[in-house]
Amino acid sequence: MKPVKLSNSDWTIGGNAPLAVIAGLNVLEDAGLALEIGTELKRICVDLGLPYAFKASFDKANRSSIKSYRGPGLDAGLTMLETVKGKLNVPICTDVHEPAQSARVAAVAEIVQLPAFLCRQTDLVVSMAEATQAAGGVLHVKKAQFLAPWDTKNIVSKIGEVAPDLDVVLCERGSSFGYNNLVVDMLGIGAMQALGVPVTIDATHAVQLPGADPRTAGASTGGRREGVPVIAKSAIAAGADGVFLEFHTEPDAALCDAPSCLPISGAADLLKTLKHVHEAVVN
Repeated sequence: MKPVKLSNSDWTIGGNAPLAVIAGLNVLEDAGLALEIGTELKRICVDLGLPYAFKASFDKANRSSIKSYRGPGLDAGLTMLETVKGKLNVPICTDVHEPAQSARVAAVAEIVQLPAFLCRQTDLVVSMAEATQAAGGVLHVKKAQFLAPWDTKNIVSKIGEVAPDLDVVLCERGSSFGYNNLVVDMLGIGAMQALGVPVTIDATHAVQLPGADPRTAGASTGGRREGVPVIAKSAIAAGADGVFLEFHTEPDAALCDAPSCLPISGAADLLKTLKHVHEAVVN
């Protein structure tokens, strides 16, 4: 597998490259918090020699309740992301939910993310692939909770037909396992890498308990925060090329997926451990 490298950035993933990090907030709350989280994560990754990209969503369209916080929206969200990008000089990763958003997002985000539940939507996939290739970015595709790892070959093939020069990274984020639960099949990481693309592990969303947050009687997604390091270490030991993590200064007060995000105070120790695991596997 050849490494994937962002132009005009030191962010690289795959091959013998260091562990790639995509990390930040689940959803944008305000510019100050985004900068605080991004500044700390960049500092840690620079100290550890890990390529870093800041991640945050401007909209969380897949919510359990219509009353759930979704984010600042496209216009305000892209402005916040441009601020983080400009002040921290880091690549940006964010999601697209509708074809009409693709070009605007690809103009700001070097890593354009296809949400798991939408990864089979052909019009969206085509729009994102074409826009991301035109902008010179990378497409980060989250494997749907209902797909077998090897079935992502159809997504990779679809992208290749409309954007043959586009670099693709697949993301493992767990599979539905009965009701209100997800599991990660570690053998799936190698199965996706066999398609010739790097693979990340979204350890944050892999510990979700969909529709099972006791705080809201199921009106929001629950999670097992303590499981994030377990999933991350296990997936990297299984060969994952990068890690996707979400943090907050006050996780329990986060406006989206609070039970799954980690305290930023623990980021340095976790990323140091993940670096060592990755180095043991690669070397």
